[in-house]
Amino acid sequence: MRFKRLGKTGANISVITVGTWAIGGTGWGEVDKKDSIEAIRAMVDEGVNSIDTAPAYGQGYSEEVVGEAVKGIRSKIFITTKFGPKRGEIIPTSEVVEYAMTQCDLSLKRLGTDYLDLYLLHWPFKVFPAQETMTAINRLKEQGKIRNFGVSNFDEDQIQEFEKFGAVTALEPPFSMLNRKYEELMKFAKNRDMGVMTYGSLGAGILTGAIRTLPNYEPTDMRMHFYDFFEEPKFSAVMELLKTLDGIAEKHNVPVVQVAINWSTQNPVVDTALMGVRNPKEAKENCAAMSWELNPAEIATINKAYADTVGKLPLREQKLT
Repeated sequence: MRFKRLGKTGANISVITVGTWAIGGTGWGEVDKKDSIEAIRAMVDEGVNSIDTAPAYGQGYSEEVVGEAVKGIRSKIFITTKFGPKRGEIIPTSEVVEYAMTQCDLSLKRLGTDYLDLYLLHWPFKVFPAQETMTAINRLKEQGKIRNFGVSNFDEDQIQEFEKFGAVTALEPPFSMLNRKYEELMKFAKNRDMGVMTYGSLGAGILTGAIRTLPNYEPTDMRMHFYDFFEEPKFSAVMELLKTLDGIAEKHNVPVVQVAINWSTQNPVVDTALMGVRNPKEAKENCAAMSWELNPAEIATINKAYADTVGKLPLREQKLT
């Protein structure tokens, strides 16, 4: 396993983080709790020491699964979870502090722990103003319930507004071979010594190479409305890019997914890349990417192939609905 320092959190974490959005179940098809727990533990057995979750993933179910998976090994794991109102929920400004602190307590209970290594504000909610939010964060730190605070899906101006009232130590934006929209934001964060965690690293599974024909997902499936890789003409462009990844994977005698993993984790502005796993087989396959690296020529070849295919198409705004 490879490790990097997660910015000014000071934590030394694996460059792969277990992402648990899909195991929450909602919008991701069927999931099996036993498989999910075994997949997480298999990642840990392979050297991964970072897990990311959120109460929004299955209305707390993902946190409960993570809590079961880390029983007995909690002290070895860097746990990140998130907070914020549900979609459409309005929280009066006068109630934001209490609301945030209550959410933290609920997450701690589901996770079976008395502290969080990193607590992220999930989205830049207009009903969660910076001053009140950071008042809650600072109290949670004083109480020992959280060790670090960060943000997900924020831009530079929003980050700087929050920094007026306390430390923002980490950023979690979407980033993958197929979505490079926030590279400059990631550099901004690194220049402030903020840890950079990236989600969507495998393009909702399309970068594993397992999907070669346009899938017929249900309209409610998260892959259909949060990502645009499963629509034309983007899907065909991704398939064309995969031909380049196929060639590199064949050269190294590895599955395509490992090429995508190394492309992300070898990026100097990425401290750790989130990736979901559904079973131990996927976990071991993903972690095996750490046994080799792409060389500069291969990275350049991938980047050119991207520019000639997916890079020519606009990126749809990611959205929750």
